[in-house]
Amino acid sequence: MRFIKNTSKKEANGDIANDDLSLVAAYQKSGDLEVLGELYNKYMHLVFGVCFNYFKDEEQSKDAVMQIFEELVTKLRIHQVQNFKSWLHVLTRNHCLMALRKSSKNPTIALDDNFMENDELVHLDIDNTKETQLTIMEKCMETLSEEQRKSVDLFYLQEKCYKEVAEITGYDMLKVKSYIQNGKRNLKICIEKNSGQ
Repeated sequence: MRFIKNTSKKEANGDIANDDLSLVAAYQKSGDLEVLGELYNKYMHLVFGVCFNYFKDEEQSKDAVMQIFEELVTKLRIHQVQNFKSWLHVLTRNHCLMALRKSSKNPTIALDDNFMENDELVHLDIDNTKETQLTIMEKCMETLSEEQRKSVDLFYLQEKCYKEVAEITGYDMLKVKSYIQNGKRNLKICIEKNSGQ
């Protein structure tokens, strides 16, 4: 006898996340822009909302939605993404901050204090030489051990807390803290080494 189980909101969200991960995996394997378009289409309204919140301008926000899609074409193929929606939110926010910095004479942009533990990596996302720096950072991420890379990616890029990183990866909490600290240090060394400064 089969029982019909009511699907809770949490389970529904889990199904959406699993569907997203399937599309991410399919795109990373094939590079098919139709697959990426299907994935991005689900969140375009959210991306527009975040952009409009920063720019307060409809046309600029629409342009940003298209620019972010173009960024996804390359970035989604090199990043390990556990939660596409939250990763896309961070990517969108960084895009907006960089655009505001570029168009503003004011060199300081207020960032969410909880976004990163220290600001050594934050400035890389909004630096004038942002594309070069981001490319260097992405390459340096690949030099980390798998444990460090996963932990740093979840903690900084996907804004997970230590406990969530431990739950997602299955790593011990103390090891997670160690992976993040060592990964951050190794990343900083690698970035400085490759920045040629």
